[in-house]
Amino acid sequence: MVLRMTQSPPRISKAVIPAAGLGTRFLPATKATPKEMLPVVDKPAIQYVVEEAVAAGLSDVLMITGRNKRPLEDHFDRNYELEEALARKGDEERLSKVQESSDLATMHYVRQGAPRGLGHAVLCAAPHVGDQPFAVLLGDDLIDPRDPLLSRMVDIQEREGGSVIALMEVEPEQIHLYGCAAVEATADSDVVKVTDLVEKPERDEAPSNYAIIGRYVLDPAIFDILRETEPGRGGEIQLTDALQKLAKTYQSAPSGEGKIGGPVHGVVFKGRRYDTGDRGDYLRAIVRLACEREDLGPDFRTWLRSYVSEEM
Repeated sequence: MVLRMTQSPPRISKAVIPAAGLGTRFLPATKATPKEMLPVVDKPAIQYVVEEAVAAGLSDVLMITGRNKRPLEDHFDRNYELEEALARKGDEERLSKVQESSDLATMHYVRQGAPRGLGHAVLCAAPHVGDQPFAVLLGDDLIDPRDPLLSRMVDIQEREGGSVIALMEVEPEQIHLYGCAAVEATADSDVVKVTDLVEKPERDEAPSNYAIIGRYVLDPAIFDILRETEPGRGGEIQLTDALQKLAKTYQSAPSGEGKIGGPVHGVVFKGRRYDTGDRGDYLRAIVRLACEREDLGPDFRTWLRSYVSEEM
C-alpha cells in the first residue's frame, strides 16, 4: 500500500502594491517626486507598506508603477556609493538604515501603462501572481504595526478560502468616500461574510457603514472577473465591482456547483490607521508617529504642548 501525503496549500507569499497614481492632491510636491516617496517622519510612506507585507510573511512584493516612479525602484535597491561613504565614516547606524530597505523583500516592478483604475492595476499582476492567493496593499493606508491587520486577513483566507477584504466602520456621512459592504455576522466577532459591495454610495443608498480600506487578500479567480469587468465609476475598472461579482456568484451558485473563487469575507479593523492620501491626515500621521518614537517623542511632545498652548 502506498501512502500519499496530503499537502496543505502553500502559505500566501506574494504582495501587490499599486503605485501608479499621480498624487495630484499633493502637488506641487509630487510634480517630480512620487507621492509614495513622501516622508512620514524619516521613512518614505511606501516603506511602511512593504514592511507591513513582510511582517505578515509576504516576502515577494510586486509594485505596479507608472511614469516618474523610478525613485521607488531606487529606494529598494542598493546604493553602493552611499553605503561606502557611510562605512568610511564609521556611521553604522545610518548605514544600517540605508541597507534595511534593500534587504526587506524580493522586489519586482511592472508598469501599468494607462491609468485605468485599481482593478486594472491588480490585473497587471496576473502574470506574476499566477494561480495562488495574494495580498494587495494600497500605499495611502498605513496600518500601525502594533495592530497586525494583514496577518489576520491571511489567517482568515487560509481558513475560509476565497477572498478577504479589510473593513472599517465610518460615520454615515463619510461612507460616500469609500467602497461599502453589506455583511452578515459570523462566529468571529471581527469577521463578517460579505454579501454585496457598492463603490462610493450615497449615504441613503449605502447598505451599511462598513467601509473598505486598502488591504485585500484575493483568490486568483479575481483575474478572470477583472478581464470581463467594464469600466465603472469614474470610467475606471473598479476592484470593488469585481469583488461584488465574485461574492454574488458564489452565493447564488447551488451547493457544490460554480463555487470557483470561494466566498468573500471581511475583517473589521478597529486599530490604528493613518491615511496618507489626504493632506490633513498625512500631517496628523507624522505627528502621531513622531510623538510615539522613543528618539523623537519626548522633545517633540514638549514642543507640541507649548505650541498648542500658545495658539489657543
